[in-house]
Amino acid sequence: MILRRRTQAANAPDPSLRGTRPGLASLTLAVLAGASSLFSFEPFGWWPLQFVALAWLFYQVGMGSSTRRATLLGWAFGFGWSVAGMHWLYIAITRFGGLPAALGAIAIALLGLYMGLFGAFAAGVGAWLRRRWALPVPAFLLLVLPVLWGVSEWMRGWVFTGFPWAASGYAHNTAPLGGFAPILGVYGIGVLVAVCASCLVMLTQRQRGPALALFGMLLAVGFGLRQIAWTHPAGQPITVRLLQGDIAQDEKFNAAHLSDILVRYRGLLTSAPADLIAAPETAVPVFPQQLPPDYLATFRDYAARTGSYYLFGIPLADSDTVYANSVAGIGPQGQAYRYDKQHLVPFGEFIPIGFRWFTNLMQIPLGDFTRGAAVQAPFPVKDQFVLPNVCYEDVFGDEIARNLRAAQHPATLLLNVSNLAWYGESVAIPQHLQISRMRSLETGRPMLRATNNGATAIIDGRGNVQDSIPFYRQGVLAAKVQGMAGNTPYIVCGNLLFLGLSALALLGAWFSGRARRAAARATPAA
Repeated sequence: MILRRRTQAANAPDPSLRGTRPGLASLTLAVLAGASSLFSFEPFGWWPLQFVALAWLFYQVGMGSSTRRATLLGWAFGFGWSVAGMHWLYIAITRFGGLPAALGAIAIALLGLYMGLFGAFAAGVGAWLRRRWALPVPAFLLLVLPVLWGVSEWMRGWVFTGFPWAASGYAHNTAPLGGFAPILGVYGIGVLVAVCASCLVMLTQRQRGPALALFGMLLAVGFGLRQIAWTHPAGQPITVRLLQGDIAQDEKFNAAHLSDILVRYRGLLTSAPADLIAAPETAVPVFPQQLPPDYLATFRDYAARTGSYYLFGIPLADSDTVYANSVAGIGPQGQAYRYDKQHLVPFGEFIPIGFRWFTNLMQIPLGDFTRGAAVQAPFPVKDQFVLPNVCYEDVFGDEIARNLRAAQHPATLLLNVSNLAWYGESVAIPQHLQISRMRSLETGRPMLRATNNGATAIIDGRGNVQDSIPFYRQGVLAAKVQGMAGNTPYIVCGNLLFLGLSALALLGAWFSGRARRAAARATPAA
């Protein structure tokens, strides 16, 4: 009985946090702390702010908070993080989807409440494990909370098809921790971000020396890893022309503007030759059978005459009810290529079960696409192999790594074709560019981006933007690009390495708690 009381006392909540439910002020602070993460991403780039925001949450959870209190604070923190990071969805569902403003705000709030569940998982399970395993503070802060934070972001990337936008690791693609991307991927970086945040919390626990040493070591190792060339040049460089048509979203699927759109892209696609000419997602916004008879023939003739290869976005139908958001390819020897988007956007490209009533409230065209295959071949362009991904797909790094790992001829170049005009002049475009840069870091492959209104850019295999076109204007980006071959650890293992190390960290925390319990039992009662 004395031992039980001693153990309970050692793990009792801090008196200042003893309440089982946080007050309104605490919940508001949690929302604001989570929302501040917006400024850690592009276009702001204040990545150290993430350490401070997560440190606030971990301090609240780590200083003896009850499981219920920790869960609610984590939920509020995740709500603020998600709503701030993805508020631009409001533009799509109201301005272009036709949803009334009040319903649009409610929809974004409901999305935030759902996304906040992952923050609730990290904080709530962490508080529960601390009491259950009788964990010492260092093991709890440096092992359990960071792992649960990273796992919660990984879960957010696949539960109900996933929505991993604004995962914490994306803020660090130019920071020292970005060096871990080719090994651990974006979710592994999220764990390390959380470890750095825990180091800040430990500064308040009279453990300044070890905390500062660990913080500095992680940044130094990350910086050192950035100097490693994980991949190598493959074949001869190719010339590319990346097109940015800048078609207004309210015109893109309007029949009255179709002729102008087709004329604009025919001019851009045939204005000058290149080894690869790429146009954005749905650059041609209608099915081939709805085009003038000679429209696609113009590109085949131009390719044959100039030796150019084409990749451009177009919806392709296999029947009246089966159609895909696709990228079509045309080669100079009559080669035909097709890539079908396989990771579709809920509500925009497929309708989740039970939510047809919601999509019926909006006027978004082509809202129920068919998924493409999980692994699809790249498009051969001279010495290079170009693997497309369509818009939202490049948020899923493990799927791109799987394609590279499973392909008979692994891609040497990645190509993202996008249309972010749905989201107006918001932070969505710079955030998406930042995501593409992380894919280059993880795979060691250059990423070409051909977009409707931004960001059309060339990213090298180290995640650096080599050149780009200003947002919201028509233009062409012409350059020479070197493809890269070879495997990073992330291509070989995907998220398995991050998950395996996370499991080992939790096991180590459990042993730490077990040793602490054994020491408590061995100590004679006073």
